[in-house]
Amino acid sequence: MSYTVLTVDDSPMTRAMIRKTLQMTGLPVTQLLEATNGNEGLEVAQAIRVDLLLADLNMPVMDGVEMIRRLSADPASKSVPVVVISADSDETRRAELRGMGVRGFVSKPFTPEKLREIFTSILGAA
Repeated sequence: MSYTVLTVDDSPMTRAMIRKTLQMTGLPVTQLLEATNGNEGLEVAQAIRVDLLLADLNMPVMDGVEMIRRLSADPASKSVPVVVISADSDETRRAELRGMGVRGFVSKPFTPEKLREIFTSILGAA
């Protein structure tokens, strides 16, 4: 099986690091889509079947929290597994996000091993 992953982060460097890290893991990602803010991420996730969405929280235009809120409220996209990749480790915010269906959290900076672990725990990929 192969997967489509959407990375939503306003930092080109972070998106490139995620892309490179996913390639290093050897996971079966055939399509890696990118969005620079929550609004773009929402549009992509509602238009294309995404197997996993990796989201930053602090972005311009629409932040990750609002994007996740809207995804979870939409029957067409609420089943998309979301993992937050952020330097924000506020437990209150994490609890709020878990309540909106967020499946995991990865702290920045992250390692290929951590990304692989999250990916496999959610998608069951080897």
